[in-house]
Amino acid sequence: MSGLIPTASEAYATEVLVLELVIASLLVVGWVLVRLGHVRAHRAIQGSMVLVNIPVVLVAMLPYYEQYVLPGLPASLGKSFYLYPTIMLFAGAAAEVLGIYILLVAGTSLVPERFRFRRYKLWMRSELILWWVVVLAGIATYYAWWMPS
Repeated sequence: MSGLIPTASEAYATEVLVLELVIASLLVVGWVLVRLGHVRAHRAIQGSMVLVNIPVVLVAMLPYYEQYVLPGLPASLGKSFYLYPTIMLFAGAAAEVLGIYILLVAGTSLVPERFRFRRYKLWMRSELILWWVVVLAGIATYYAWWMPS
C-alpha cells in the first residue's frame, strides 16, 4: 500500500507505468508523424515501440500476474485487484499480436498475400485504440494495487 515512502515494489510499478505511458505517447507521436507525411519516422517509432514493449511485458508484468492475480481466478475476477490486470493481460496480448502482425505485413514479405490486409488505416487505428485500452487498464491496475483505499 502507498505510504510516504514507497516500497521497492511500488517504485518498480511506478517506473513500469511511466515507461508504458512513454511508449503509448510515442505511439501517438508516430500517428501524428504519419498524418504529417513522415512515413519513415512513423514506421521507426511504431515498430520500435511494439518491439520494446515485449520484454517489458515478459519481465515486469507477467511474473506479477502469475504470482498475485492468477491464483485468485476465476473466483475473485469481480474485484478490481484481479479484474483490471486481467483486462490488461488480454487486451495487451491482442495489441501485441496485432502490432507484430502489422509490422510483418507492412514491413516484410513474410506474410503470404492472402493473409495480408489492405486497409492499413483501419488496422493501425484499431491497434492504437487497443493500446490505449491497455494503458487505461494499466492505470486502473496501478490505482487498484498501489493507491490507498
